[in-house]
Amino acid sequence: MTDPRVALNRTNWNERTGAHAASDFYDIEGFKAGRISLSALEREGVGDVQGKSLLHLQCHFGLDTLSWARLGAHATGADISDSAIELAREVNAEVGLNARFVRSDVYDLPDVLDDEFDIVYTAMGVLAWLPDLARWARIVARYLKPGGLFYLLEIHPASQVFDDERPVAESGDLRVRYGYFPDPAGTRFPGGQPSYAGDEPIASDCHEWTHSMGELITALLDAGLTITSFAEHPVTMYRQFPGMTEGADGLWRLPFAEPRLPLIFTLTATR
Repeated sequence: MTDPRVALNRTNWNERTGAHAASDFYDIEGFKAGRISLSALEREGVGDVQGKSLLHLQCHFGLDTLSWARLGAHATGADISDSAIELAREVNAEVGLNARFVRSDVYDLPDVLDDEFDIVYTAMGVLAWLPDLARWARIVARYLKPGGLFYLLEIHPASQVFDDERPVAESGDLRVRYGYFPDPAGTRFPGGQPSYAGDEPIASDCHEWTHSMGELITALLDAGLTITSFAEHPVTMYRQFPGMTEGADGLWRLPFAEPRLPLIFTLTATR
């Protein structure tokens, strides 16, 4: 039986799709014109994908999946949202790529997808939608070929304890607002608020979960994966706090004279 909290999020992401597709944040038209949506961190961390099979978990409407396909991967994207997968397939057909898209919750994916992959990839804002990291890690291991690469780029949980509505000054004045440690019950957030990708309010509620770094690493190790790299970075892909500035590289930074806080992390593992 589907977790009702996950079902709630499916409705929420179905609604988000239209708003996100129209946003400058995703810039679908730029992608159609040839843009690669992946950051330098991702491209360097994953490496050459030419001729390799790649599974993108929680792909939304697939611009990153399609970018890997544009770089030569045999790419498959999976996402919980019906409308996002429908849009991903439309963009795939329009730009003439050969990616495959599967509509499924991460936990139910083995019911509809049998393959194993050279690369399993997932990135940015994915873990908060997962009620059970241990089960998720077993799904990652299930789809990774022996010797294959798992790549994760994610918001650093240490940065998510601070007030994200309060402007950040050069003095480094950050105020703790949220908890760091795992909360199995999660939090239900009311609708009517805009998402990260635009000003249009999303009417439906959503449910999110807090996960610590220790919980993540333990889940991956318990699933039989070997962690091969871990790095923390003082930049991020969006305006996480008021007062941040965007660099020429498209990455956002806190207004400090020197790095003080990790905003994202990257991790690789193998089976």
